[in-house]
Amino acid sequence: MSEVKDILQRVASGEMSPEEAELKLKLKPFEDLGYAKPDYHRALRQGTAEVIYGEGKTAEQIIGIAGALLRRGQKIVLITRLSDEKAENVNKEIPLEYHKDGRIGIIGKAPDEKIGKIVVATGGTSDIPVAEEAALTAEAFGNNVTRLYDVGVAGIHRLLSHSEDIMSAKAIIAIAGMEGALASVIGGLADCPVIAVPTSVGYGAAFGGLAALLSMLNSCASGVSVVNIDNGFGAGYLAGMINHMGV
Repeated sequence: MSEVKDILQRVASGEMSPEEAELKLKLKPFEDLGYAKPDYHRALRQGTAEVIYGEGKTAEQIIGIAGALLRRGQKIVLITRLSDEKAENVNKEIPLEYHKDGRIGIIGKAPDEKIGKIVVATGGTSDIPVAEEAALTAEAFGNNVTRLYDVGVAGIHRLLSHSEDIMSAKAIIAIAGMEGALASVIGGLADCPVIAVPTSVGYGAAFGGLAALLSMLNSCASGVSVVNIDNGFGAGYLAGMINHMGV
């Protein structure tokens, strides 16, 4: 449920006065910390609160931004591309749950009630770091996630054994390096949107994920869209938006 809808429902039920609601909506939409401007109205506009991109930021900057978001009532703060060292330093000031595989830090608690079904599938085990970034992002924002790892086309029977999961998903994230064929195969089996994520996994001619990216962009399967190389976060976020449509 979006924050705006929550405010309106609380006014309708008498839990909040119209004046309180007006004040909440008029509060300053961002704060200038000098090195960052936390966006306090992100959830009002998009339904999901601001996420911190950890790469390139110091631990002190992450602590400052996260603290500002928490002070304004944000219940969960997601930090992507977070290194072990930065996670350790942030945790000294603000307790967080760190997931090393996906390089994700989570401050606060994900919703207890999760909806729908998002499938996250990988071509190989080497794609798991990107897959975990996607899966953890989706879970943090209230989505049920089913993980299907190492189901690439080199052993297509592994994928076909999970046909029920593929057919029952609201959105599927297909993650693969090498030639990126997994997205096309899943796209030909599924009746829901498929979000393809090329990874930088592969030998020399994979060109750091460019080969997989071009294969996925040229997929002959309908209903396949593509995000950038190694962009697990973007895929998880988009899949969550699809999964929440109509809720």
